[in-house]
Amino acid sequence: MDIPAGLSPIVSDVLQKVSHDVIRHGYFTRQGGVSEGIYTGLNVGLGSRDTPQRVIENRARVAAWFGAPIEKLATVHQIHSPDVFTVTEPYDGERPQADALVTATPGIVLGVLAADCGPILFADAENRVIGAAHAGWKGALYGVLESTIEAMIALGAKRDSITAVLGPSISAANYEVGPEFVERFLAVDTDYARFFTPSVNDGHSMFDLQGLTVARLKAAGVNAGMTGHCTYPDEERFYSYRRTTHRKEPDYGRQISAIMLNRAA
Repeated sequence: MDIPAGLSPIVSDVLQKVSHDVIRHGYFTRQGGVSEGIYTGLNVGLGSRDTPQRVIENRARVAAWFGAPIEKLATVHQIHSPDVFTVTEPYDGERPQADALVTATPGIVLGVLAADCGPILFADAENRVIGAAHAGWKGALYGVLESTIEAMIALGAKRDSITAVLGPSISAANYEVGPEFVERFLAVDTDYARFFTPSVNDGHSMFDLQGLTVARLKAAGVNAGMTGHCTYPDEERFYSYRRTTHRKEPDYGRQISAIMLNRAA
């Protein structure tokens, strides 16, 4: 199967190091797709108002990068929940409502979509279990990361063998929130105050979602890191919900981060 030209997924050195030849992954940018207008590029969002045929072609290109047909690309209907779906075989039809996927089945590409929220890819190459999670503030605060780890362990992964890496997402430099938002976090753990710094706007704060996500992963006992990319300022490579909102645009595209367990030699 030919790999489409123009795709430029970001590859994590941390995941690459532990994956060996067992796992392949990529944090895809918006480059290399067929969508046009405000969606220009590799928009894979089935929930966007982009032309469906273009979204399907973009998703097929992502699958092809993994050497897989589009029916092997598994995604979910993301609802900002802590829920995880365990994939044992390709599925057609309606996507499950969840915000993370795990599998021990080779050849299935697990993908999560984001446009500022955090895409996290998980790998345990030794025990051949992988996962992918979508974590905005709600998912990160209320447990989607920990749920994904537990679901991987249920498939045979070992906690201290799991490596999780947060991909391109909005950084503290561009994530301003109001006082009620801060209070929501402090009600869960007062130590979370360290993820907020004063904004130039009185009474507001800048929120470090990336820092919170990595801290939660480390507290859960896995090896954790991040690629360090911010989606908001880099329009050439990333879609951004917040950038779209500030511009009062009618809709936005979604990029995908994906991971696959290779078939055993």
